[in-house]
Amino acid sequence: MTEGPPLGVYVHWPYCARICPYCDFNVFKAKGRDAEAAGLARAIVADLEAQAALTGPRTLVSVFFGGGTPSLMDPEWAGEIVAAARRLWTPATDLEVSLEANPTDAEAGRFAAFAEAGVNRLSLGLQALDDAALTFLGRNHDAAEGRRAAEAAARAFPRLSLDLIYARPGQTLAAWRDELAAAVDLGAEHLSPYQLTIEAGTAFDRAVRRRVFAPPPEGLAADLYEATQDVLETRGFAPYEVSNHARGKAARSRHNLVYWRGWDYVGAGPGAHGRLTLGGVREATVAPDRPADYIAAVGAGRLAREALTPVEAAEERLLSGLRITEGVAFSEVAALGLSAGQPAVRRMVDLGLVADDPFRLRATPAGRRVLDRLTSELATASLP
Repeated sequence: MTEGPPLGVYVHWPYCARICPYCDFNVFKAKGRDAEAAGLARAIVADLEAQAALTGPRTLVSVFFGGGTPSLMDPEWAGEIVAAARRLWTPATDLEVSLEANPTDAEAGRFAAFAEAGVNRLSLGLQALDDAALTFLGRNHDAAEGRRAAEAAARAFPRLSLDLIYARPGQTLAAWRDELAAAVDLGAEHLSPYQLTIEAGTAFDRAVRRRVFAPPPEGLAADLYEATQDVLETRGFAPYEVSNHARGKAARSRHNLVYWRGWDYVGAGPGAHGRLTLGGVREATVAPDRPADYIAAVGAGRLAREALTPVEAAEERLLSGLRITEGVAFSEVAALGLSAGQPAVRRMVDLGLVADDPFRLRATPAGRRVLDRLTSELATASLP
């Protein structure tokens, strides 16, 4: 049987010790859900088996445990899921197995067990190195715990990524530069600094509407973004994606590149999304949000699938492909009427927002600063 395109696997573990006020992911409090969690781990393996029957032979390039807080799961369950993925598809020689974790002392104590289970890359939700900021963000660790967890992760795993949140109320440029430098000194080879966004329906959204606090003005947020690029590039981190910086190509997140390059990925777990190319058609999969509903759906063999239209598939490629420095091939967004000579593309080239490239649509550094607007304009450029 002919092997299809490369494949990633995303596993969503939805349980958290507490719900962060900025989070709009599909999450549930972990307390009192031990029996359900054990059933969920079994259902995830069964889901992978069912989806492998759809995909056929593929080269598996990444497995990513996200959430939620997957570092709360029993490491043995993680090992069983990794073993199932390796059995169902052909693992790449450099297969990346990532796990998201919070930097509490309790979770750091489990790192060695996760490494034994097959995890070789940890994505640590440091978020800040300032105790007041961590309290504001609703985190259940302090800065000292964060540093200890990063040091423990660097010992336990071959690769380490740190997440940070900036554009917090009251944050200054000088303080952010110092915080970034301190994070770099913790030894990670990959950093993901994200601007704080106020997502609809979150606790922060309600607080902003009640005027409890206000996000920083747009000008300061832009200055913080520029400071991020300056500090990290000076320290040897290349910005290969809008919010992701790596020390060399080997340190880049292979799993996230699966998304941004438009490759196939299986989504397993409550609320998980997937994208599969089956019979030449791009299909979307989505799982029920609630763990109990997901477990029941897997047991009944009810995996929701929907074919994307060529325009929908091209829109997704535009949205994801423009995020990375390599961009997206014009052939992959042709359904949107985009080409090197298309008037809207030429106008963006003249404005310095898009590279003058006959084969690929690539945002320049200036374009990445206004990426949402740039993407929106290009997506609708050929609409009547």
